[in-house]
Amino acid sequence: MAEHDFRYTLLNPAHTLNECRALSPGLYQVTGTGGSIQAGDTLLVTLKGSRDLSMHLTVDKVRHLINPPGQWLAVAKGPVFKELSIHNWKVDCDACGAHLDFEFAVDGGLGKQAQAPAAEARIAELGWHSRAGKHYCPNCRQEDAE
Repeated sequence: MAEHDFRYTLLNPAHTLNECRALSPGLYQVTGTGGSIQAGDTLLVTLKGSRDLSMHLTVDKVRHLINPPGQWLAVAKGPVFKELSIHNWKVDCDACGAHLDFEFAVDGGLGKQAQAPAAEARIAELGWHSRAGKHYCPNCRQEDAE
C-alpha cells in the first residue's frame, strides 16, 4: 500500500495525472501515467479549481494500459461531494495579528451553514486554534499552551 503524489505542484511529466472525474459521490475514475499504481494504494490529487487543496483517493481497481506505455486507469474511493465548492477565507490571529489567507472545500449542496464548520476544520489542519470565537496562529497557540 503506497501513496502516490499527483498534486500540480510536482510537475513531473513521467508521473502525471491526466484526468480525475467523479463517477458518483465518493467514487472517482482516475487516469494517469507512471507510479506503478496498485489496488489499495492511495493517490494524492489536487482539487480542480484550487491552488493548494488536495484529497486522498484509495484505489479499488486499476487497469494498466498497453498503449501509451505506462498509462493506467483506476477506480478509486474518496471524499463524498455532491457539489464541490471551494472558498477562500481570511483570518487574523487575535494575539499577534498574523494573517492567514486559506482555501477550504465544502459540499455546496449543504448550503451556507456548512461553510463555517468546514473553514474551522481547515484552519485546524493548518495548525491554527479557535477558542471562544477567537483565532490563534501556531506560534501563539504554543505560547497559550505553556
